[in-house]
Order: sequence, then structure tokens, then C-alpha cells
Amino acid sequence: MDRTTTLGGQTSDAANLNPSNQTNPKFESAAQTAHRSVDSVADKATAQVDRLSGSAHRAVNSAADAVGSAAEWASGIPEQAKQAQVRLTEAACTSIRARPISTVVGALIVGYLLGRIARS
Repeated sequence: MDRTTTLGGQTSDAANLNPSNQTNPKFESAAQTAHRSVDSVADKATAQVDRLSGSAHRAVNSAADAVGSAAEWASGIPEQAKQAQVRLTEAACTSIRARPISTVVGALIVGYLLGRIARS
């Protein structure tokens, strides 16, 4: 058994000073209540973190879907521009073939007007 010497030279059992041997039911009850409170707070915090994590995942997924849609839309723009250019060129060619003299006269008039505006 462990013995310790105090200031007065008297010895006492270290086992008798061990708090676990002298537990008070009130302290034990308070400790258990504190443990339950901590566990309850931890459970609530975990639930909140899970909820916030789910919300964050949904927000990221929504943003990713929006970016994907925008990317699809943007990737179609060059093709649409190319198709518009082809349609405009075909319409111009058709118009020139249908009325070649009118087209040449119209081009001369437009050129003359632009020249006059540029001189002013």
C-alpha cells in the first residue's frame, strides 16, 4: 500500500485520498447529467452539420446544373452563327442571280452615297 508523508511527519494511505474511492452520489449524478447534456448537444450539432452539409451539396449541384446548361447554350452559338451566315449568303446569292443589273446599280448608288458622306 502506498504511504505518503505529510508536513507533520505523519503518514496516510494514498488509497484513502483517491477520489474514486470516496465518490459522492450527488457528484456521480451531476457527472452523469453533464455527460448526457454534452451527448445531447453533440447529437444536435451533428444533426445541424448534416443538414447544412446537405444544403451545401444541393446548392453546389444546382450551380453545376446551371453552369452545364449555360455551357450547352454557349457551345451552340458558333453553330447558330455559322448557319445564319450561310442563310444570309444564300439569300444574297439568290437575289443577285434573280436581278443582277439591279444589284450592280444598287451597289454603285450605295458606294456613291458612302463616298459623299466620307468627304463631308
